[in-house]
Amino acid sequence: MKPASMKTASTKVPAMTIPVLETERLILRDWREGDFETCAEFMTDPDVMRFLGGVPQSRADAWRGVAVWIGHWILRGYGFWAVERKEDGAFIGRIGLWNPEGWPGMEVGWTLGRPYWGKGYATEAGRASMDYAFENFPIAKLLSVIHPDNTQSQVVAARLGETRGPRQEVSFGGRTFPADIWSITRARWAQLRPAALPPM
Repeated sequence: MKPASMKTASTKVPAMTIPVLETERLILRDWREGDFETCAEFMTDPDVMRFLGGVPQSRADAWRGVAVWIGHWILRGYGFWAVERKEDGAFIGRIGLWNPEGWPGMEVGWTLGRPYWGKGYATEAGRASMDYAFENFPIAKLLSVIHPDNTQSQVVAARLGETRGPRQEVSFGGRTFPADIWSITRARWAQLRPAALPPM
C-alpha cells in the first residue's frame, strides 16, 4: 500500500488516430493485431531483410519492430502505415513516413513482402505518403534513405520524383550502414503533381 503522501505520476499515453489513405488499389491504415503474423513472416525472409540490416528477424524482433512503428505515430504524429490490398484484404507490408532519433530528416520509406514486389505497390503507396507529408507538415524536403545496392528501391525513388544525393553512414538499431540520401523538395513535388510523374 502506498503512503498517503505519495502521488502517482500519470502514465497515460496520448491518443493517436492514424489516418486512412486510399489509392486505386491499396488502403494505408492503422495497425491490427492480425497483421503481426504476416509481418513476422516477411521479416524472416532474407531477401526482404537484405537492405534492412541484412539479418532475418526473429518473431520477437518482428514484434518489437511493429511496436516501434506504432509508437512512432504517437511520438512524431506520423509513421508507417499497414498497407492492405483492396482486392482481397491482404496485408502486403509497411509504407509511410519515418524519422527516428538521429535520422537525417523525414523519410518516405517502403517495405513489402516478396510476393508483392514488382507490381507498382511501393510507388502507389509511396506517392500517397509523400502527398500526405507535404500537405500536412511544414517540411522543405522529403528523403528516402536507400542502400547503394538496393536498385529496386532506387527505381521507386526515381518514380516518386526523388533524386540521389550524397552517400553517408546511417545508424539504427545498433547497426551502421552506408546509404544514399534521395530527396525531393516541396517545390519539385508541387511541380510534379499529378500528371508529370512517370507511370508505376
